[in-house]
Parts: sequence; structure tokens; C-alpha cells
Amino acid sequence: MTSRFTELVVDAHDPERLASFWCEVLGFAVIDRSGGKVEIGSWEPTVEDVRARQMAPTLVFVPVPENKIVKNRLHLDVSPIDGSTEDEVARLVGLGATTEDVGQGADATWQVMADPEGNEFCVLRTLAP
Repeated sequence: MTSRFTELVVDAHDPERLASFWCEVLGFAVIDRSGGKVEIGSWEPTVEDVRARQMAPTLVFVPVPENKIVKNRLHLDVSPIDGSTEDEVARLVGLGATTEDVGQGADATWQVMADPEGNEFCVLRTLAP
């Protein structure tokens, strides 16, 4: 018996806004809107697909009333695929992200950022040819 990693759930004050941001970051699309939540992904999961093999998980943004208080214990890492890391950081700032200092140091090879609701994520090295 085994399980599959199918969704990563993110608490949000404004699920629509965060879903829109992350769709732009990742090239994802909205695959479900129900009960105040918004699910996005690179594919539309079916039970058969998920049972057959491990697929990329979707992101589900759910409404919560409380504010984010401390640094996340879990975060996403993203890698640019068709430009430099610096260009991707600039693009993400244009989408509403901010650069953050969480003590990573000046010689870090990645850039810590936060989405529009303050959830930290990292931009890693480029994968562009």
C-alpha cells in the first residue's frame, strides 16, 4: 500500500490573488474553484492518472482568517527555464513578489523571495541552455 503526493495546500487571505500570482510564476492554470478555494496545476488530475504514476502535485489556496506570523517551515523552490536567475527575480518582483533576507548571506547562490501574502520561496539557478 502506498500514497501519492497530490496537493500542496497554502493558507491565504485572498486565494484568487495568490492563485493568479502562482499561475503566472509557474505557467499553471486554474483547474478548480469551489468552496472558496482555488486549485492550480500544470495538468488536470484524474484518479486514474494519479493511481498510475506519481504526477506533479497541484497547489490549493484555501481561505483562512489569521495572518502569517513567522517564517514558513516549508517553502517552494523555483528554477528559471528560459532566462537568467536575475531576470526571473525581476519578473517576479513585477508580478508582486518581494526579495527577502532570512539570513541566507551575501554569497548565497539563490534569491529568497516572498509572494504577495509573504510566503517565502527561493529562486534557484537557471536551467536555461
